[in-house]
Amino acid sequence: MPYELIVSEKPSAAKRIAESLADGKPIKRTQGKVSYYEIAHNKKDIIVACAVGHLYTVAEKKKSFKYPSFDLEWKPVFEVDKKAAFSKQYLDVIKKLAKDANEFTVACDFDIEGEVIGLNIIRFACEQKDARRMKFSTTTKEDLVEAYEKAQSHIEWGQANAGETRHYLDWMYGINLTRALTLAIKDSGLFKILSAGRVQCPTLKIVVDREHEIAAFKSVPFWILELNVDKNGQVLIASHVQDKFWDKVEAQGVYNKCKGKPVKVVNIEERETKQSPPFPFDLGSLQSEAYHAFGYSPKATLDVAQSLYVNGFTSYPRTSSQKLPASLNYQKLLSSLGQQEKYKELVKTLLAKKNLTPNEGKKTDPAHPAIYPTGVTPKGLKEREEKVYDLIVKRFFATFGEPAIRVTMKVSLDMNSESFSVSGTKTAFKGWHELYEPYMNLKDEELPPLKIGEQLLVKELNLIDKETQPPNRYNQASLVKELEKRGLGTKATRAEIVDNLFERKYVADQKIRATLIGIKTIETLAKYCPEILDEQLTHHFDEEMENIREKKHTKEKILKEAEGILVKLLGKFKENQKNIGLELKDSLMETMDKENTLGPCKCGGTLKITFSKKNRKRFVACAKYPECTNTYPLPQNGFVTALEKFCPTCNILMISMRSKGKRPQEVCLNLDCPTKAIPQQSDEKRICPKCSKDLILRKSIYGSFYGCSSFPKCHFIQKIPKPEVEQPIKAEVIV
Repeated sequence: MPYELIVSEKPSAAKRIAESLADGKPIKRTQGKVSYYEIAHNKKDIIVACAVGHLYTVAEKKKSFKYPSFDLEWKPVFEVDKKAAFSKQYLDVIKKLAKDANEFTVACDFDIEGEVIGLNIIRFACEQKDARRMKFSTTTKEDLVEAYEKAQSHIEWGQANAGETRHYLDWMYGINLTRALTLAIKDSGLFKILSAGRVQCPTLKIVVDREHEIAAFKSVPFWILELNVDKNGQVLIASHVQDKFWDKVEAQGVYNKCKGKPVKVVNIEERETKQSPPFPFDLGSLQSEAYHAFGYSPKATLDVAQSLYVNGFTSYPRTSSQKLPASLNYQKLLSSLGQQEKYKELVKTLLAKKNLTPNEGKKTDPAHPAIYPTGVTPKGLKEREEKVYDLIVKRFFATFGEPAIRVTMKVSLDMNSESFSVSGTKTAFKGWHELYEPYMNLKDEELPPLKIGEQLLVKELNLIDKETQPPNRYNQASLVKELEKRGLGTKATRAEIVDNLFERKYVADQKIRATLIGIKTIETLAKYCPEILDEQLTHHFDEEMENIREKKHTKEKILKEAEGILVKLLGKFKENQKNIGLELKDSLMETMDKENTLGPCKCGGTLKITFSKKNRKRFVACAKYPECTNTYPLPQNGFVTALEKFCPTCNILMISMRSKGKRPQEVCLNLDCPTKAIPQQSDEKRICPKCSKDLILRKSIYGSFYGCSSFPKCHFIQKIPKPEVEQPIKAEVIV
């Protein structure tokens, strides 16, 4: 019997859609590890299936390592990336379900990436030219039912074409530039993949430019006069009204003039300022606030916000809007939030207001409103989710608050005809501050009561030497904000672009510092191919993709323009390929050496990451080899960072291991460390096939395994196999 096939972006979204639309209870069917749902909605048969993000990716029709290359097509992602092999089973299930479907609906996230995911599934897996399109900003039952009932009759083609263009552009730039840099390095006698990209290169240039500013900065000395006076035991710190003295002789003269002289109050001014409530969160402001409140990276905040959205607790996070939906029933939503004990009193305060009007900003987004809580009470939140959820709820509350009133008192002092001033500020009316605590917690610096003509007791007068400071380095949040300001990347990609710079070792540290290879890459490209770094060109293409979305331009026109530009600049690159490689070689070798140096060996030498000549597998060895034969195994995937500290149990060096998308783990290098020993699960004795010694059950960051007891003499490792069971299609009713 024919049915409608609804395709969602992720398994959790498919479950929520099925539960929301089902007239009764959804029937969950499982094929292998993939689940889908059979439901009836208004007596109509529907199957809700899911992808796991992108099931197709842009790739060359014929694989090569030459550049430039523009002969592209969409291919199943599992055919291109071995790590995405799991996606094949999801694609196979969708293909199977599509055969008997007579209607198709896309229910992926309503943004550029979601549109591309849905488009590719419909045209390649389902072999259809078009489909219905659900549009929703929250995954609550009410919104999902409305999105289904009011679904568009067509895919959002402007959004789909813009998204497809972005994928082609990013591939054309990223792969061609990466190949060019990598081949240049290969020509110099090394092999190292150096990544480059359409937005990545201008972003790295921003960091490198700041590095050059800091290096070129020359501090200039200046002097300040600081006066400490006493009022009834409270010390007030006043400054000379000139603030900075650039001439020491002048500063010393004023100091000598004032030294030992009395101080009196000559004027008192009070100024009242109103602080308007904040705007609702867009993605950028949420990422910035979460960084300052919790230290979360923009990428981590986006991941948490996406999880909250998928589970129905907050609205869609990838938005640039500062406006809440006009259709939102604020009283109803606040009442729902008031059911959560921690927000009960704040909600009472808001519902007592005569007028519930949020303070909204000017920024809008054609696809989604600002981020807001849905009123659904969250359950089972992890620590990060709980914190970000609370931040979103409190920000939503604060937008309805009254303006806060702050009163600043400025006191002017006279000391032998020289003017000093001291200020203090107090909160006269908290207003929205109370709704946003603890994220708005300003300290009051209130001055004691003072009168004009009053003489104050001088505690000390100081002439302080200072010097101007270089510009601050970016942190992850401020760099994302800078990209937004310059119009580079999108709200959905900026955090990932910054994350990639760290992954590629182009930048490091919390206060972002460009590494040697990062600096040299930008300097070399600026010398030979400055167009690659042109942020105006990057911004131009981002604007053109917005024009495609608005159906003002075509995909073909923009791709043809980009191809012409790439052919020209890559031609210049090829002419200088050898020189580029030679200029990058030394800095790359120095960076690789620093990157591979972990710390001291117990023999007094230096432990370094080393690669086997036989199979290129990495391990840790002492630089004093063959005098010192200390070696330690390493996982073959993930990023290793030196920690400069030792295991408290065995006193062997510790490292940080980080896999993409996962939090770093601090581990001891010593495989025989007592902290890694785990009890045997059975009495079965296992023998090493290489040296006949006992195999011991051990654990690592990747799980348990059997290792030879004679390590490091023998490196034999035996994986613990997972049971493979043929899994038929199973059905269960969701209760």
